[in-house]
Amino acid sequence: MGGALLGGWLDQGVAPQSITIVEPNDDALPPDLSQNIIRCRTIDEIANHAAPEIILFAVKPQVMDDVAPPYARFAAGATYLSIAAGKTISDFESLLGRGAAIIRVMPNTPAAVRRGISVAIANAAVTDGLRARAGELLSAVGEVAWIDDEGLMDAVTALSGSGPAYVFHLTECMTEAGIGLGLPGDLAAALARATVAGSGELMRQSGDQAAASLRRNVTSPGGTTEAALKVLMGDDALQKLMTEAIQAAADRSRELAG
Repeated sequence: MGGALLGGWLDQGVAPQSITIVEPNDDALPPDLSQNIIRCRTIDEIANHAAPEIILFAVKPQVMDDVAPPYARFAAGATYLSIAAGKTISDFESLLGRGAAIIRVMPNTPAAVRRGISVAIANAAVTDGLRARAGELLSAVGEVAWIDDEGLMDAVTALSGSGPAYVFHLTECMTEAGIGLGLPGDLAAALARATVAGSGELMRQSGDQAAASLRRNVTSPGGTTEAALKVLMGDDALQKLMTEAIQAAADRSRELAG
């Protein structure tokens, strides 16, 4: 995800020489990393007089307690962005200081193709100007939404953060169903993939038109689509399954937050 954001910023016109990456592992670096980007293996290689505008934490939440504290030295002028699931604003205030400007963000993997959506929440130290700047950077990889209640972040994680996996699994299931009807595996996979991807793009280009409206538009009375939807929508079958799945993801998100 850090690599996706980096790519978006470069596409947006952020100067490579204004970016510093701290990454000890060579294998974790983007393969097309610009030579003009400053790369450090540890924070100790960053000069004490450095004054970063934005510090992005793009590491696993399990190591955040070790990674974040040394960056507290920049708190006077920097805004901290975290994309670590389960790590709350309170967690970061304890690691970086109560006066630190902190924005917690939940992006999703379509950010890699600039079609993601990021949901963010800021603490009281983040000014309107800083919030606008962070929103501008996040918009490089897709849509941005802001919330004021951090308690909603578990639901955001369950719906959009984990959501791409649900769509991928739907594609798998459609493929297997096609194979079961006698289609060759490669054709079934191509049909399922193109149908899901194309439908997503149609929905994106339809703007605010509700998904239910799009569904009705392709459902002819007495036709094949209606026959399938009677199975999926009968007794709210699919809705109940998705609700249970997303609830499980939200519960796990709360557990990770401790």
